[in-house]
Amino acid sequence: MIAGVVALGSPPASAADSPPNAIIVWDKNAETAIWEIARQQPQVQARSFAMVHGAVYDAVNAIAGRPYQPYLRAPRADGSESTEAAVATAAFHVLRSLFPAQRERLQTQYDESLATIPDSTAKQRGITVGGQAAATMIAARENDGAFGDQTWPVGTKPGQWRPTPPVPTTEGAWVAYLKPFMLARASMFRTAGPPSLTSHRYARDFNEVKTVGSATSTVRTLDQTQAAIWWHDRHLAEWEIKRQLATTQRLNPLQTARMFAMVDLAEADATTACYNEKAAWNFWRPITAIRLADTDGNPRTKADPGWTPLLVTPPHPDYTSGHTCFTGASMSALAHFFGRDDISFSGYSNDSGTTRHFRSFSQALEEVINARIWGGIHTRTADIEGAKIGKQVTAYMVKHYFKPRNP
Repeated sequence: MIAGVVALGSPPASAADSPPNAIIVWDKNAETAIWEIARQQPQVQARSFAMVHGAVYDAVNAIAGRPYQPYLRAPRADGSESTEAAVATAAFHVLRSLFPAQRERLQTQYDESLATIPDSTAKQRGITVGGQAAATMIAARENDGAFGDQTWPVGTKPGQWRPTPPVPTTEGAWVAYLKPFMLARASMFRTAGPPSLTSHRYARDFNEVKTVGSATSTVRTLDQTQAAIWWHDRHLAEWEIKRQLATTQRLNPLQTARMFAMVDLAEADATTACYNEKAAWNFWRPITAIRLADTDGNPRTKADPGWTPLLVTPPHPDYTSGHTCFTGASMSALAHFFGRDDISFSGYSNDSGTTRHFRSFSQALEEVINARIWGGIHTRTADIEGAKIGKQVTAYMVKHYFKPRNP
């Protein structure tokens, strides 16, 4: 792993004078609405980005002649429509439905976007196509379970989850019951569950995270500390990575729209599947397990009532890891889309103050599995099984969605 600023190559001369990729522009606009203003957490962000890019993809794919299966429905189009107008309209309407408090700001952003497109029939037709794609997406996600009042059950027995400091809350369990975007049901990749508290495997997981994940660990390296913080940044570097790959790999608007939709929908369903696992097993976090180890019945573990992790523990159960589910889905979706694993990319984190560079998608996934342990907030089994769920979601998507209509 290399930490440091990584410069991207300059675009070819022919691309320098081309208009900016509208999908990238509106992905940045979505990031502003979803994170910079609304401050949605990753498990909530996933749904928002999936809605935006599912609608954008259906609009762009329709204008391109429907070379790929639509996600929901392909609006009627003959190819004469403005793709830029369709992208802006689809993204705008979805974002406005998600964030009504930002309506005025989004309207200004949308008007400025349309002002760059010459008035024409193509522009008006593009607006129509984008509006139809957005309306279909918004209707499809009505009453999908988002922002329900479900809470995580608080256990009292060894192994059962309970609220963790410094903000002990039980809210947010609705993600476990969210209607999937693609999966037949959220529980379709149910695992065998976390290891038994009295097992060798549990003790191995326990002692690893206790040693390397402590706030005062003497064995964790500086690079491991930076990696743990980098991956924990709520401003996910994976947004930047998508846009970077679209640029460095010179994707056209249709390719960009399809790649973004595949990644974002896989991430969203992997997150839901992961949270469904959390609800099913309700397994305690390392901070609870280590402080209460004298109750677990395992002679290989030792309690430390004052143990504190490097990172703040998220307010939901350990098993499975949400971030490895999410990244397992995104990295496997990218590998499928590009047909190879060995593509380099990088991302910057304000929290760590570093840019991390990866030589492949699998390398990034391997690092996040370790990083959640280095941060003291997950066990290895929770991370590994989460990554498997992410890959399974992508495999399901590849089999059922976004396929070429005429292979």
